[in-house]
Amino acid sequence: MSGGQKARVCLARAVYANTDLYLLDDPLSAVDSKVAKTIFKNVIQGMLRDKGVVLVTHQLNYALKCERIAVFEDGVLVLQGDPN
Repeated sequence: MSGGQKARVCLARAVYANTDLYLLDDPLSAVDSKVAKTIFKNVIQGMLRDKGVVLVTHQLNYALKCERIAVFEDGVLVLQGDPN
């Protein structure tokens, strides 16, 4: 399987587990931008909307759509709060 396929399978397994908290370590990095947009909208903002989700990402376009963000530099928290 490709990296993108593996990422989608791992995310599907996590969602299927139906837990209260999800720790997602950059699940959108291994897929193309169109697939990433669909996953973010339908899974993270959709299926997981009532769950606790910690999303680690380097893609600011998705971070800015989250309720809260935390910015780290060299392992040190430098900024946190509302993305606006």
